[in-house]
Amino acid sequence: MSPGEIPPWNASCFIKVCVGQARMMGKKKYPIIFIMGFTLFLTFLHHFLFQAQSPHIILEELYYIPLLLGALLFGLKGAIYTYLFVSALYFPYIFGHWTTTFLAFTDRLLHLLFSGVFAFLAGFLIDRERKKQSELEKNCYLAGIGQVAASLVHDLRNPLISILGFVKRIREGKGDIIAATQVIENAAQNMQRIVDGVLDFARPIQLELKEEEIHRVIQQACDSCQIKAEERNVLLSMPLASDPVKIEMDSFNLQRAITNLINNAIEASPKGERVLLRTETEKNHVVVKVRDFGPGMDKETLENVFIPFYSKKSTGTGLGMTIAKKIIEEHQGKIRLESRPGAGTEAIIELPFGYHLRSKTVS
Repeated sequence: MSPGEIPPWNASCFIKVCVGQARMMGKKKYPIIFIMGFTLFLTFLHHFLFQAQSPHIILEELYYIPLLLGALLFGLKGAIYTYLFVSALYFPYIFGHWTTTFLAFTDRLLHLLFSGVFAFLAGFLIDRERKKQSELEKNCYLAGIGQVAASLVHDLRNPLISILGFVKRIREGKGDIIAATQVIENAAQNMQRIVDGVLDFARPIQLELKEEEIHRVIQQACDSCQIKAEERNVLLSMPLASDPVKIEMDSFNLQRAITNLINNAIEASPKGERVLLRTETEKNHVVVKVRDFGPGMDKETLENVFIPFYSKKSTGTGLGMTIAKKIIEEHQGKIRLESRPGAGTEAIIELPFGYHLRSKTVS
């Protein structure tokens, strides 16, 4: 047979082609096998069990099931392939010895025609809907990129303006040079923090896990937030359990996650208020709670707080909670927020005891 020549049609050849396609489709092979098996089963019922009960209207209608499945799973191409397979198995039934009248023959041909029209329309409509969905997802993705770019431009613009402004003043010999350089350094550090946040979100984080005491990590996180709490006149309250609680963790990255939660709680707290940290031990995990008594979150903020770059604050990139969630979940833990307007917010972290000790890369 020369290249490109179409081989003679027969049912066994088509089955081999379908099986070959199934192997190339990986996980899709199981639905294909089910469709083929179901169709073969219907054909078996037609040809061998109920020959004396022609025209088998119920069995004929059941052939629409594999046609619909083929369209739903694989679109127009799947619907056409399924129709060809179904037709190849159904075709002998049209000319079998049990088709004895012209009316019965016409009935079977019409069934073959209508099932083809059904398969084509179902596959065409499903492909069209998937194309629309793909375009919608693409537009949402592009809109998301636009939001990310706008967020970064907004966050980087203010420190950049400060740097350029004070560089100009230094060049013109105006003002205190030492004070100006300090402002420039602070602005550059802010830009560095923004860039680091974006990189932490985008790149893998190496987790080096070993058994450590969770209260020590929480204490270190509180110590790193103490100056910020004092500047805002917020008290950090830590009635932690006295008994040591050891879990397998990456203490550096877990401390980063908890520090972020504490900082958010401090920023949300009015002057003179407190941020409460406590732990509880359950059967299979330890619970870490960080609670503030600030204004709380509205429904929209609570639903979107873990979405990258989502933030209603005037500073930051909106990546802190996303990175914290990423770190906690890679420890096989869970994080959730409970909040109501006017009643404060509580971040609840659950970390398991039985996590296997190993090095892991967060993707």
